[in-house]
Amino acid sequence: MNILNHTIHTKFETPVVFFIFKRPEQTVRVFQAIADVKPSHLYIIADGPRNLGEALLCQQTRQIVEKVDWECEVRKNYSDANLGLRNRIISGLDWVFGQEKRAIILEDDCLPDMTFFRFCDELLEYYKDDEDVMHISGDCFLDGKWKITGSYYYSKYAHVWGWATWREAWLLFHKWETDQTRLNLDLRIFQTQSERVFWSNLLEQFRSNSMDYTWDYQWALICMTQKALCVMPKSNLVSNIGFGPDSSHTIDVSVVANIPTTAIEFPLVHPPSLSWDIEADEQVSKLFFRMPNLFHRIIKHIQHIISN
Repeated sequence: MNILNHTIHTKFETPVVFFIFKRPEQTVRVFQAIADVKPSHLYIIADGPRNLGEALLCQQTRQIVEKVDWECEVRKNYSDANLGLRNRIISGLDWVFGQEKRAIILEDDCLPDMTFFRFCDELLEYYKDDEDVMHISGDCFLDGKWKITGSYYYSKYAHVWGWATWREAWLLFHKWETDQTRLNLDLRIFQTQSERVFWSNLLEQFRSNSMDYTWDYQWALICMTQKALCVMPKSNLVSNIGFGPDSSHTIDVSVVANIPTTAIEFPLVHPPSLSWDIEADEQVSKLFFRMPNLFHRIIKHIQHIISN
């Protein structure tokens, strides 16, 4: 069976959310991938320019997504002012989930394989009544280093380079914002001291209200404190094409930049047990969750703001 039949020959009803800013070259590639699947509902969320130099790029980027030539209900949320990555993502998703029960989410530098959409669509339906599953990711960083039984595995980590979730899960993002001290993390869920230090530091940032430079770590913390299952495919379904000087965070060259995508096969084979794959998580943590990575990211972000 052609693994793309589902997305090509039937209407794709699950809403797709597309965040854009000022990168027309990346945006046109990701938008073409969205156009190939022809979703019936498309939410486009744009941040505003920080300066006059960005105004033209923002305009060019928005012109790209005007070219919706298929039957589709398009809703736009464009900001004239620059809200910043954190506030734009959060306010945008609040807006979407005020209207939708589920959604697939892409940023302008997350280039998906066609099967990413079907993968998310099927699992959003499969787990719609399972509160233990809060997040579906299109990312795989194992590089063949760990054998996965089934089409995907469960992780404690909510990777967001192409993902999907439900309204009920997203509402938990705001649960502790009026009293951050109530967000408690059981450090025993981590296998290494490096992970424990990394996430303890982020937890303290959240509690002190100093996590103003990003949103994804807060979402990850929420998922972990809930002991949530985050779905990760056995093959990489989304390539991050945004590493470079015009990125908000992924500024440097990285081993996780531009990872090729590989189509996933259907029907999906579900994992044998509802539990985190500890060994797979440990492999991935070596790439992302070490203190030098965190400090380097924060410093680079500050430098990027100053230089612009």
